[in-house]
Amino acid sequence: MSQPATDEPTQLSCCEPAAHELTESEVAADLDALTALSNETRYEALRVIAAADEGRCVCEIEPALGVSQGAVSQALSRLFAAGLVTRRKEGRWRYYAATPRARRLLDELDAIRADVESNGGERDE
Repeated sequence: MSQPATDEPTQLSCCEPAAHELTESEVAADLDALTALSNETRYEALRVIAAADEGRCVCEIEPALGVSQGAVSQALSRLFAAGLVTRRKEGRWRYYAATPRARRLLDELDAIRADVESNGGERDE
């Protein structure tokens, strides 16, 4: 059976292919940062570090998190690898500071949380 003839043009698709403007390396960097923040110990460590203007010594971070020294060490290494903290050594102590990128991420999370709270706990759809 043949289709009835119409005056309307044939449409192959209703949508254009979706895309974004990020490069593969930009996507990888974003995912690295977000993955680093997806662990409670790493997220809380970054919050503790970012709360100090000049950074924090490991000896200050460990008791604030309440986890083992090994867990803190792994968390700090992961945050450093993701570019969310810097580290410097003074004698036998290591000091960590939040990078500007980490501070911007935390500021955005705070703003989003404030928006949700101001909407009575309802998230935008």
